[in-house]
Amino acid sequence: MAKLSRELKAQGKSIIDLSLGEPDFRTPDHVCEAAKKAIDDGFHHYAPVAGTLELREAICQKFLRDNGLKYNPSQIVVSTGAKQSIANAVMALINPGDEVLLPAPYWVSYAAIAELCEANCKEIHATLEQDFKITPAQLEASITDRSRLLIFSSPCNPTGSVYSAVELKALAEVIAKHPNLCVICDEIYEYINFTEEAHCSLASFPEVYDQVITVNGLSKGFAMTGWRLGYIGAPEPLAKACEKIQGQFTSGTSAITMKAAVAALSGPLDPSMLMREEFKRRRDAVYAKLKNISGMNVNLPDGAFYFFPEVSSFYGKSAGGHLINHSEDLCMYLLHDAGVALVNGEAFGDSSCIRISYAAAYDQLMTACDKISISLQKLNS
Repeated sequence: MAKLSRELKAQGKSIIDLSLGEPDFRTPDHVCEAAKKAIDDGFHHYAPVAGTLELREAICQKFLRDNGLKYNPSQIVVSTGAKQSIANAVMALINPGDEVLLPAPYWVSYAAIAELCEANCKEIHATLEQDFKITPAQLEASITDRSRLLIFSSPCNPTGSVYSAVELKALAEVIAKHPNLCVICDEIYEYINFTEEAHCSLASFPEVYDQVITVNGLSKGFAMTGWRLGYIGAPEPLAKACEKIQGQFTSGTSAITMKAAVAALSGPLDPSMLMREEFKRRRDAVYAKLKNISGMNVNLPDGAFYFFPEVSSFYGKSAGGHLINHSEDLCMYLLHDAGVALVNGEAFGDSSCIRISYAAAYDQLMTACDKISISLQKLNS
């Protein structure tokens, strides 16, 4: 959708792109200054595959400060983005025929990475009425003797859902009963959390610490998508396996980015908190618009910068020669009729929904919501 949006814009059409999962903010100044200094100081060469000791120590300090997690540098692996961190862990853990559990909706790459490793993916569906969060009973019922890995995110892409400490504790109690099950907990949206409760990491529960790979990075919380740096905290044997795998793919990530990452993780979080407050302002304004659109069922997400409304009431309807059979049809219709780019829910494991990103300017968001509403009103049975 992002590619198609760019093509339509190049043709002179007015398109508001709400398809991207990318903060529309500048990287904090002190982070940029650290990168400039690294260049001036000649930090130009290959960095260690798992990351410099300086950076891995900064990550350990961050985990302890923000998450109450005690990791040693030997348990940290720095990668070229959180996506590579996830891929490393899946490749290290999964053999052909192993089962990977995916609470749905889920980020599209979870399934793709697992399938590349010849895993069998099993979706555990959570509805909008559940705030898209699975229950312990659902998890227990899904685990088999072939289940090797559970992958989920909190805050979640695409739903914005956030698991509370109580909810994670209940899941941890189930996971602990299955010692052969590992968990990748993707916390890349950690700082974009609108709840009054502090962010909770699954690995903070001692009974599952040795089963959990905690994934994080710089792209969302620090507006550093193009810098490409993610990392894991994991049991040491798994960290060593991930380092070995990464050494045959990309080796270490950018040396300049590593220096910038130290500044980001060790420096003031004020820019991240200001960004979070602006996202919250946008969330509240977009929610006020979306909840009044007839036929759209929407909840109020607690984190990230997405809405994932249920839109199946529009299926079977048409307007202007566009017949809506599924979420992809609806997204294409809204792109051409409203000039708003969104993402279909099928990509995330739920074909009844669409994803709306509010990582865009406030005025653009208000205009986009109005355009969406007008276009949906045109659809007739």
